[in-house]
Amino acid sequence: MSDKMKQRFAYAFGAFGHDAYYVTLSTYFMIFVTSTLFAGSDKATEAKYIGIVTSLVVGIRLIEIVFDPIIGSVIDNTHSKYGKFKPWLVIGGIVSSFALLVIFTNFFGLSISNPSFYLVIFIIVFVILDSFYSFKDIAFWSMIPALSTDTAERGTLATFARFGSSLGANGTTAMVVPTVAFFTAISGGTGKESATGWFWFALIVAILSGGSAIITAKFSKENETVLRTQVSEKYNIIDVFKAIVKNDQLLWLALSYIFYAIANVATTGVLLFYFKFVIGRVDEFAMVGVISMVTGIIAVPLFPFLAKKLTRRYVFAGGITMMVLSYVMFTIAGNNLWVVGLGLVLFYFPQQLIFLSVLMTITDSVEYGQWKNGQRNEAVTLSLRPLLDKLAGAFSNAIVGFVAIAAGMTGNATFKDMTAGGIHTYKLYAFYIPAALMIISLLIFMFKVTLTEKKHAKIVAELEERYTK
Repeated sequence: MSDKMKQRFAYAFGAFGHDAYYVTLSTYFMIFVTSTLFAGSDKATEAKYIGIVTSLVVGIRLIEIVFDPIIGSVIDNTHSKYGKFKPWLVIGGIVSSFALLVIFTNFFGLSISNPSFYLVIFIIVFVILDSFYSFKDIAFWSMIPALSTDTAERGTLATFARFGSSLGANGTTAMVVPTVAFFTAISGGTGKESATGWFWFALIVAILSGGSAIITAKFSKENETVLRTQVSEKYNIIDVFKAIVKNDQLLWLALSYIFYAIANVATTGVLLFYFKFVIGRVDEFAMVGVISMVTGIIAVPLFPFLAKKLTRRYVFAGGITMMVLSYVMFTIAGNNLWVVGLGLVLFYFPQQLIFLSVLMTITDSVEYGQWKNGQRNEAVTLSLRPLLDKLAGAFSNAIVGFVAIAAGMTGNATFKDMTAGGIHTYKLYAFYIPAALMIISLLIFMFKVTLTEKKHAKIVAELEERYTK
């Protein structure tokens, strides 16, 4: 196998572990909190501390978002014999994986016996987790423009990565319920979930995340081209934010993506509730993971072909349209699993195409910013996409906690306990509002994002001519 192919597969495996981690943290941690962490307390106490943990998670992630561009600048200014990305990829991967394992515990029963002390420890651990996860996240996705300046190869790398991401995220979704149930059963627990079951699930994800980061670092190699070597990357904190503010295409793309990302996680974060409380078929939740995995496997390899034939702009537009239609299916489905399944296909199939369209446009904005401002900011520019995903993830955590409490979907509640008002509240935040956000995202992308594949190729040619004179 050639070094190029090794690099592609290693990058795909890194994405596999990375997205398994992301979906676990942004979605299933809050399911653990709302269903298990404070189980055994009275209803009022349980609701109180679920609300506090939700607020802490959202608050910490929102505060740390401000530091993501600075983290990007630290990575950009790193010079080691391993390059500037690999050290942070490995260190961030190992530390954040260990921290994930820790938060999927009740700290030796403190969540019940002394919840106030539990919250103090939780804050410390979660800050560490989020900080090192940010280093890993930014380092991983910022590697693409360093591994190649060719748009086609970047697209191939991104396609391999997104294929791995799809398997990681959707495989986690497919396996979370049976995995937690299995370890709950063999540990002597009752029902389908327990603290022990969630711990072992988190352990598997932690090993995948940390191990895949090491594999990616081992088999990847930065490509030193004239575009990277002729531009000094030493700059201060003010320059970091200038690099973002002056890149108009990056900002418009970011605005479009954040509307999409919030809508997406608002739905995915509470899909388990849909099966458990709205249609009363929690045992069928695995179909979400299966459908999302299969559609991802089909969609990701199609991206290079579709982008070439239609351009990224229309791939994005078609994807958003399909997702809006999926909300119609979810709304009218009732208990019909065939209609639910159709909604899931429409919802998950375009996600990989949308992500790749955005990722490749952000990657191309590295050269756009260099062409426009004379400064090449790889990690700073690429840090914006993880920053937006983290922001969306924070909203996801907030939405899960809010919906669980507002709709009465906490603790030992069942499908039979649901009221019409509770189901309406669920659908409002899971389907109706996200559909509106998707439409806003599409309008911004179509009318404000003008960095096309042809424009990027022209910019690269002009930069190469500029630096070889």
